[in-house]
This record gives sequence, structure tokens and C-alpha cells, in this order.
Amino acid sequence: MTINTNTRAVEAQIDARIEARLEYWIEQLGRLCAQPSISAQRLGIDDCAALVATMLREEGYVAEVLPTGGSPIVYGDSGPREGAPTLLFYNHYDVQPPEPLELWNSPPFTLTRAGDHLYARGVSDDKGQLITRMAAAAAVRDVLGELPCRVKFFVEGEEEIGSPNIPPAIDAHKERFAADGCIWEFGSVDYTSRPTQTLGMRGLAYFELSAQTASQDCHSGLGGSLIANAAWRLVWALSTIKGVDERIRIPGFYDKAKPATARDLAYLAELPDQSEAFKASYGVAGFLKGMTSGTELRRAAVFEPTATINGLTSGYQGPGAKTVLPARASAKLDFRLVPDQSPEEIGPLLRAHLDAEGFPDVEVRYLAGVKPARTDPDHPFVQLSIHAAEDVYGKPASVEPLIGGSGPLHPFIHVLGLPVVTSGCGYPESRVHAPNENIRVPDFINGIRHSARILYRFASM
Repeated sequence: MTINTNTRAVEAQIDARIEARLEYWIEQLGRLCAQPSISAQRLGIDDCAALVATMLREEGYVAEVLPTGGSPIVYGDSGPREGAPTLLFYNHYDVQPPEPLELWNSPPFTLTRAGDHLYARGVSDDKGQLITRMAAAAAVRDVLGELPCRVKFFVEGEEEIGSPNIPPAIDAHKERFAADGCIWEFGSVDYTSRPTQTLGMRGLAYFELSAQTASQDCHSGLGGSLIANAAWRLVWALSTIKGVDERIRIPGFYDKAKPATARDLAYLAELPDQSEAFKASYGVAGFLKGMTSGTELRRAAVFEPTATINGLTSGYQGPGAKTVLPARASAKLDFRLVPDQSPEEIGPLLRAHLDAEGFPDVEVRYLAGVKPARTDPDHPFVQLSIHAAEDVYGKPASVEPLIGGSGPLHPFIHVLGLPVVTSGCGYPESRVHAPNENIRVPDFINGIRHSARILYRFASM
């Protein structure tokens, strides 16, 4: 992609404006992070939605707080611009719970700067990413005197709990959310500070399994030989779901799982080998099934469905001993899905499997799910983002055909018909969902610069 001299000159002015207002946008980030917004606990959600709307209005957008069946969506709109395309920013204002609090080095809802690092819950996922988009649009507007295209913001409050109300909201407001391109919630660099361009996400099906064997806990000596133990009952049921070979044993589970194509494998082969850095980050000696590095490891990481026990709860886990036979046990379980699997199909398959294995008494409750989705790598908007990233970071972008995580990408691609790209301020040690979540200031700046270039160049597509 050839960029003319005038474009380069304007982008240099935009970069200068970003640098000039950096401290202001860090303050705005601190303002947003200071408002708790924990969707899992419904804590601060409405207040944070109101704050996001206020911040958008302060930047000149018409902003609305749209009700859903759960947390509201904040919708911001710069207004129509005749003859110009529309760019949609998708972000979320909800965050994960900050616990365990004792592992934080600073208060989780106070933005704390230590050198080039900024710490707070949500600073990377996803409030920092949202601020990079607001800052990028502001810099382009300030240099040009107006936005060169229509800009919309779609900021939801349930991403961290599976975005259950996003598909129906999009169905109900297709015209309102209509656009020509979308910048997704996140963006990051890899361990070598090379930018990544993500083209798709796995799906998710999230369940709670529970076993109830008695009306109350029992003395283990009194009932151990007479009453079914709920913990054992649940563990035995869970053990039927996946074998020690990591293969999911539910009949029909893989029937619609689409394998990686030759083109996908070619993209994966071009990605840098970060296996050693990954192992060091998580303190592990190796990978499952003896995998080491290379394309096969990268393929398995994103193109194989998974079944993961997220947590187990039963009986007594306090200090010392308590000889008790648990009456109830529960587990949280997630399945990561690949194209063309669907979360709505997994529940019935799981139920039928447990019944066939002799566990009709184990309750299965579906909690959340999203479908997998991918965008076309050859779309001009995707290529625009890839080239803009290389200009900003001075390195070619790593193109990820699919990533292991999940999000409500499917309705944006398949209902709104949008090509979707990524840009932002994350990096591998951002500790998202963990204590001491953080971003680095240079990544924050480059995330703004990348979004600004996409917006500016997109206007003339």
C-alpha cells in the first residue's frame, strides 16, 4: 500500500497532537478506571455506563444509554457525514472482579503509575482500549478541524459474562449500529513488540454442573458407607467428559468443528515462535501432549476445541480437618469452540452424554455462550489496518487467523456484515483478569496512533 506525501504529513501532525495531549488522556483513563464496573456482581454497572456516555458527550458525540435485558449499551455517534463511510468502535466498560485483593501492589480502582507502567483493574481490558479510540478520534478531529468520516461507539457492559444481550440488541437496532468497518475491543503487541492483527475468535459455551445427594452434609463416619458423596459423584461425572489424551468424549462434539485450512496454517507458520516466553510467563515446563513449538502448537492453541474446569466447590476446604460428607458439589466448566460449532448445540450433547454415562442426576445449567466468528483477511479494510500497524510500530504485523479467546464477534460480522480489525494498547504481560493488570505507556501511545491512522485512511477508502 502506497501512502502519499500529504498523508504522511497529516499523520505526523496527528502523532504530534497525540503526544501533546497524552497526559490528558491518561487522566481520562484514570477517571474511567476509578469507577468500578464488575458485571459478574452487577457492581457499578449503571454508574459506569453513565460515565462513558458523559465522556463521549464531552468529546462532542451524541450519546445514549440503551437498555437491554441486562447491562446497558452506551451508543455514541458523531453524526452523519455525507459521502463518507462509517467507522464503528466496539468496546466494553465492564471488568473482571479484582480479587484476590491481597495480591495487588496498588488499589485496583486507582490508576497507579510506576515508571512506564499504568496499573488498575480494566486498564487493559477494556477501558484503556476504549480511551485509545477516543483519543485517536480526538487527535484526527483536532488536526483536520472535523472528523473525516462518521464515527460510532458501541460500548457494552456484559462482555466479561459472555455478552448474553448483545445479539438481540443488534437484531433490534441494526440501522443504528450500521457501519462500513469495525475496530474490535482489543489490540496488542507480542513478546517482541510486534503488532498483532486478529481476524477471528473462538466461541464459548459456559456451564455449571452440580450434584445434590442429600438434604444436608453428613458426618463422614456416620454416612460414608451409606450416603452418596456429592463431591465424588460430580468428579466421576466430570471425568467422563474428557480423557487423559485431552480428547473430549462427548459424542457428536466434533461433528461441526471445522479444521484449519491450508491458508490458516500458512498464517500460523508466519507467526513468531513465542513458546519459550509463554512458558516463562506461566511458569510451566512444557505443553500438553508433548508439543514443543512450531505450526502444530499454534494450530492446537486456537483450532482445537477445549473443555476446561474453571472451578470446583464442595465440602470443607478450611484450615485443619472436618470429617464431613458433602451433600452438594458444583463445578464451572467452559468449552472453547471453533468454526462452525455453536454453543446452543453443546448443552444438549452434554446432557445426553451424562445421561448415557449414568449421571442423569447431575444438573447441567447453561450460563453463557458466544459463537465463533472470523473476518475475511483479504478485505481492503483488513489490509489497511495491517499496513497502518507496520507504519506505527516499524514492524510487520503478525496476522492471527483465529485466537483462543472469545467475544461477541459473530453478530458484528454475520448480522451487521462488518469487516473487523484490531488495534490497541495490550501486551503479553498485561495481566488481564489477574491482580496488577497493567499497560505500558509506549503501547498506549502506539495504540492511539494505530487507531488514528486507521480512522484517517479509512475515510478515503
